[in-house]
Amino acid sequence: MRDLETRELRYFVTVAEELHFGRAAERLGIAQPPLSRAIRQLEQRLGVRLLDRDRRGVALTEPGRVLLREAKVALDAVTAAARRTRRAADPKRPLVLVTKAGASHELLQRLLDAVAAEPGAPPVEVLLCEVGEQAGLLRDGQADVAIMHRPFDDLAGFDTEDLVVEGQVAILPAAHPLAAREQLTLAEVSDVPDLPIARWPRLDGTYPPGPGPEVRTQSQLAQLVALGRTLLVIPASSRAWQWPEHVAVPVVDAPEVTTVLAWPASSRSPAVAALVRSAAALDKNP
Repeated sequence: MRDLETRELRYFVTVAEELHFGRAAERLGIAQPPLSRAIRQLEQRLGVRLLDRDRRGVALTEPGRVLLREAKVALDAVTAAARRTRRAADPKRPLVLVTKAGASHELLQRLLDAVAAEPGAPPVEVLLCEVGEQAGLLRDGQADVAIMHRPFDDLAGFDTEDLVVEGQVAILPAAHPLAAREQLTLAEVSDVPDLPIARWPRLDGTYPPGPGPEVRTQSQLAQLVALGRTLLVIPASSRAWQWPEHVAVPVVDAPEVTTVLAWPASSRSPAVAALVRSAAALDKNP
């Protein structure tokens, strides 16, 4: 079988994301008939049906879901290869470290100070993102290293260095009765009728079931907590973005969270290696 082409994968991923050939064609800047032909030819070459098409619309088959997942990884790798090749031509370029906005400022500052103290250390550019975006930015080459959280973030394909292990807290509206408690349990915060837990998208982009609001950004979440519409449970250090209208209460039985420095397992960058050495030398209990 002839090798798959990146063009074919991009066509399929766009259709799979839109589940509508017209919208996919518009996104790709091509006409719909050649897009439909390309998808049919891809199915014929693979010998599987990737999409179910009927009057109600388009849906992914199980093989289609597998190809969507694998195609995204392959396309990210191609994009990353181009980006890293271009950046390698500039020996003075900064090392890009991505972290979610609102992560521990104190931990990040200690890491940056440790790197800066190393003779000949490269400059570090900090790229801020929303929750869960670090893995994509690493995979497509926009970042060299990332601060992430185990077990919440997608660490597949990355090497890691543990930075700190911590508990979790509930972020509540200051006026809510639970905000006056010294500590809470997961059972107590998981079923509050007037304050359902906010729902973040899972790794596949879908949301878990539940009555809580669907959120994608920390600014959305902060506003909803301040309005008394939701609560959340997060690593203790992530409360750096906490508003005056919020209160953080320890959740004593919540699983511990490990903050890690992550980088692509295939990386051979001396700059990344220097940053990892600095991270490994940090005092884990400052």
